[in-house]
Amino acid sequence: MSRRVQNTHIKKQVRSLHEALIDIVSVMNRRQGDDMMIREAGISLDRALFPLLVGIERRGPIGVVDLADRMGRDYTTVSRQVAKLENLGLIKRHASEADRRVSEATITPSGKAMTDAVDRARERIVGGMFATWDDQDVEDLVRLMRKLADAMMSPGESA
Repeated sequence: MSRRVQNTHIKKQVRSLHEALIDIVSVMNRRQGDDMMIREAGISLDRALFPLLVGIERRGPIGVVDLADRMGRDYTTVSRQVAKLENLGLIKRHASEADRRVSEATITPSGKAMTDAVDRARERIVGGMFATWDDQDVEDLVRLMRKLADAMMSPGESA
């Protein structure tokens, strides 16, 4: 019986959760946010390349098709942009060990230095947003966001 009550409660919250996720994604996809992060980090990088560099650092080695899918961008566009990152010396491409036909991207030391600067900038910016939050609230948010992300990445496999 408690399972049915819980499911009913969740059904009532799905719209609010979806609206919150749309708001979060909308803010994260705004060009002004990337521009601000680039300025705050003190780096010089085309705004279109910024999320790709961070994605490669976080998920690499990663194939261009997988990266394009994760970014919601066209494969050919991402392939050209990854080539630009490689020309800048921020990433390297190499054949995948699992499938030699697949080209994977990995971060270089120069690229890692750049994403480290972005991480420090993000910590300053986000630190300001959470300045009035209790430590436990921040810990709960991080734990629950990770739980949600894991469930979204593996639908049907979560408990």
